Amino acid sequence: MRSKPLIGLNAEFKGAKKDSPAFSYVAAGYYDAIAEAGGIPIVLPPMKAEKDLGRLLDELDGFVLVGGADLDPRRDGFMLHPSVRPLETRREDFDRMLMDQIAKRQMPVFGIGVGMQLLNVSQGGNLLLHLPEDRPKALPHKDLMDAAHRHGLEVVPGSIMDRVYGDGEIRVNSFHHMAIDEVAPGFRVTARCPDGVIEAIESTTDWVAFGTQFHPEANSASALDQRIFEEFIFGITGELPVAQLAA
Repeated sequence: MRSKPLIGLNAEFKGAKKDSPAFSYVAAGYYDAIAEAGGIPIVLPPMKAEKDLGRLLDELDGFVLVGGADLDPRRDGFMLHPSVRPLETRREDFDRMLMDQIAKRQMPVFGIGVGMQLLNVSQGGNLLLHLPEDRPKALPHKDLMDAAHRHGLEVVPGSIMDRVYGDGEIRVNSFHHMAIDEVAPGFRVTARCPDGVIEAIESTTDWVAFGTQFHPEANSASALDQRIFEEFIFGITGELPVAQLAA
């Protein structure tokens, strides 16, 4: 039997308050999706020592960057928009250090939501800070009254997203107000919302690196969305998941 790849996950972090200690957590959808796709999920806390992080990454085969709140645009030379709700400083410090090491190693990486935005920013791209202002004619990408809000998806032929979804009408979940503006060098857009907002990117080199703005791990995801995780595992192992082999 083939050995399963070890897939890292970063974690959300919440600072201490008067009535509660600081803590980290990961939504179950992330590690369940990795396990179902044929990987073994390993959750990493937001550490501070780069050397310790490097030791852990030496043991991993790939990494999934989870979603969360917003990146602080001031760290990339932009003004702080009033709508931005930054990640906790400890998490963002760790995530940016983590992304730097992933990139230096060319480790396989799949970024989701803010994870994709971090992948893009770290490699030289930038972000739209608030879609209602930056793209006023765009479709709604967030509905505070509907956590299962969805919109259409247009995929680029020959891309990972094309292999996942193929032909036909595609709808994905959507709960974000920031999005990719300029795509980083070495990456290309592989899916958009019909209004033009970027929903997926992937590397144009041999680096297994891609991301989705939507959340294929969430409760509001479709069964087909799970295949994105299978494509990620396939990019690492070169072997199709057992479920696909049996189909």
